Amino acid sequence: MTQSPLTLYLAAPRGFCAGVDRAIKIVEMAIEKWGPPVYVRHEIVHNKFVVDSLKDKGAIFVEELDECPNDRPVIFSAHGVPKAVPAEAAKREMIYVDATCPLVSKVHIEAERHHADGLQMVMIGHAGHPETIGTMGQLPDGEVLLVETPADVAGLNVRDERKLAFITQTTLSVDDTVDVIAALRTRFPTIVGPHKEDICYATTNRQAAVKAIASNIEALLVIGAPNSSNSQRLVEVGRANGCAYSQLVQRATDIDWRALDGISNVGISAGASAPEVLVNEVIDAFKARFDVTVELVETAQENIEFKVPRVLREPA
Repeated sequence: MTQSPLTLYLAAPRGFCAGVDRAIKIVEMAIEKWGPPVYVRHEIVHNKFVVDSLKDKGAIFVEELDECPNDRPVIFSAHGVPKAVPAEAAKREMIYVDATCPLVSKVHIEAERHHADGLQMVMIGHAGHPETIGTMGQLPDGEVLLVETPADVAGLNVRDERKLAFITQTTLSVDDTVDVIAALRTRFPTIVGPHKEDICYATTNRQAAVKAIASNIEALLVIGAPNSSNSQRLVEVGRANGCAYSQLVQRATDIDWRALDGISNVGISAGASAPEVLVNEVIDAFKARFDVTVELVETAQENIEFKVPRVLREPA
């Protein structure tokens, strides 16, 4: 039986970013240095495949610090943690390694600097997301107000309209954030913004690559986890830019082949915490069913690398 032809447009950049790469490396190096088990507070990155492979190597994932024994190392996830968490670990004299992405740490430092200048912070982010919880937890209660939409801006109750600054979660949709920032600037003309965009380079690049293919494809598959903010944003960007059938899949087994019946081109991208092995698995699944041509659509090149903490570079 002859297979029908299908073109796969492979968005680049896609998949792992430097912060995710570093976080995974931190867990692997900690296991190597101190032996298993090593505890990790919260999923190190939002990807089940990655988390499961680290469990196999000796990582134990917990939600809170009180689930960790004092005598084993603990690692804090790439999303960042409230200040109270390392403070508690230090009080318990635990060995701890912070795998917070340096670009998230940059936002934390920014928030602290504005706070020291007497400004109240407005954070654009998703309620309940670990990164939002971590960033808001850098300052005392009430010092960071959270907004998600332009409508939230209208309902803000601030201490002093002339003493405000805003920060954003690093994994938001660039286009959605523009509207919220515009609403903030309209209501609070003197609000101070970040020196440089808080949304990280990897999020921006992956969204730009999806935009580049979205109007030419009949379907978009984004490989990523349901709880991964940047992956969910890629699906939304696909839909907003002309690809009505944009879906998140965790791996090849999640693909709804009936929905793809009779189409001749599909776009593929992957969130910043999805490993390339899962992208290849999806491509192979298409090759088993179609006569596939793969076209790479590259909109940027990434060569950023973040160093791991010094404690891991020193011998045990």
